[in-house]
Amino acid sequence: MLKNRQFLGELISECIAVMIIVLIGDSVAAMYALYDPSPYKQAYWGVAIVWGLGVTIAIYITGSVSGTHANPAVSLALALYRGFSWRKVPGYCAAQVLGGVIGAMLVYTLYQPVIDHYNAAHGLTRAAGGAAGVFFTHPGEGITPLHAFVDEIILTGLLVFGIFAITCEYNTVAPQANSGALIIGLLVASIGASSGYLEAWAINPARDFGPRLFCLVMGWGDSALPGPDHFWWVPIAGPLIGGVVGAGCYQFLIRPFIPRSATPSIPPAP
Repeated sequence: MLKNRQFLGELISECIAVMIIVLIGDSVAAMYALYDPSPYKQAYWGVAIVWGLGVTIAIYITGSVSGTHANPAVSLALALYRGFSWRKVPGYCAAQVLGGVIGAMLVYTLYQPVIDHYNAAHGLTRAAGGAAGVFFTHPGEGITPLHAFVDEIILTGLLVFGIFAITCEYNTVAPQANSGALIIGLLVASIGASSGYLEAWAINPARDFGPRLFCLVMGWGDSALPGPDHFWWVPIAGPLIGGVVGAGCYQFLIRPFIPRSATPSIPPAP
């Protein structure tokens, strides 16, 4: 009974974590895309840092309950390399996607009039993809879905490589105590600032697929799923593969060579 209650709490925690990330991140995407002049057009680092802060805030709020995977790629990598229960992986992933749906719903509640005004002003419709970039990712200029797939493997590999390093118990150079959440957020922001224009740096299947599901039923239709050029699978498959590769690189190329501090001897009790 206690185990079931704890697992329920973990699922709620994962759902809330992704909801927070999407609520904050997609809202700044709306600020970037829907306003002219946008306060972020000449300061894309602002968009990236807000996404990163969304991740940091989510970790601080939910980390003590579920560890804040907040990303199916992280859950999969932790199950493969860090002993996370495989039984929990499907539930965590489902809760994360649900969090993406709820987060998108909240962003829509905030920005629905602005979305409609933007589409009307530019002669766009939701079915044609108007304002879709607020909610989910798509390839940038010159980027094909196959190239985006490779991008997502590399970028998510870097993300999970960094997360494994930051949270490794033997890595004494990593930030200690609660500051790890801030560094993980900065890692997300750095990835976005350096590569966000490629395909909006999904690096998280739930962050992309959850909002797509919401938009599918809110008028975006085929522009959400399957998306132009059937792009929907790229932000799912790429991050899942990349997370496994990045975590494996840390586990086999870095972790084995970190010196283990000798366990201090405890004198026998008198």
